[in-house]
Amino acid sequence: MCDNPLPHHHHDNEPALLRQMPDPDTVRHVAEAMKQLGDPSRLRIFWLLCHCEECVINIAAATGMSSPAVSHHLQLLRKAGLIVSRRSGKEKYYRAADTPLADKLHHTIEELSMISCPETKTPPQDAAAQTNRKG
Repeated sequence: MCDNPLPHHHHDNEPALLRQMPDPDTVRHVAEAMKQLGDPSRLRIFWLLCHCEECVINIAAATGMSSPAVSHHLQLLRKAGLIVSRRSGKEKYYRAADTPLADKLHHTIEELSMISCPETKTPPQDAAAQTNRKG
């Protein structure tokens, strides 16, 4: 929230807008998550983990990356709260976190990339055409 009046008055809704502006601590978690998804490799890994639970070896094979590189990206995604892990024997499995932030970012990625979830029967081209018809 911003309590300081703006030096120039351009809009009638400025006081209400400034009262609703989130403080830096409120948006810090979202900013960190978005920062991590700014990397194409992490974005692809996150998208994959939104649809399945996988181990490092399979994620590396799916993305064409080395296991150490995938492990590094997974650590950053986990620190940002976007993914979680579980251990089963010697294997560690990763999946998207079950949080509103992870869910919203998952759907935003698909919407902006004009791709659909594997479970969705609408092909990406049809989804883009439907989006264009709506807008």
